[in-house]
Amino acid sequence: MKRIYRLTRSVDFKRVRAVGSSYAHPQMVVLVAQNDQTHSRYGVVAGQGVGHAVQRNRAKRRIRAAIHALYPQIEIGWDVIVVARSGIREVCFWEIRDVLESLLRRAGLLKDATDNRSE
Repeated sequence: MKRIYRLTRSVDFKRVRAVGSSYAHPQMVVLVAQNDQTHSRYGVVAGQGVGHAVQRNRAKRRIRAAIHALYPQIEIGWDVIVVARSGIREVCFWEIRDVLESLLRRAGLLKDATDNRSE
């Protein structure tokens, strides 16, 4: 994911946590807040509850891949933080993608969607 599409500064993370809305699932939590930019930005977080460093990094890579797959459908002008939970370790990529899609749909951030799976 290109740098302009990533949340990198702690002040941005704090703003999204303070003023944003959250949508929860046993595998992840999505926090969203509007930004004043012409694109959406994303941050992925995995705490120690997810596991040791290898498990946390794997969870973050899989979430980033799911965001990348859904990116064309996501509305512009939003900051999105995805927080991995411990349940994410037991699921496959497609389940992560489906959960992320349902959370973004609940948040109202998905455009009229088509199935992006290539089989």
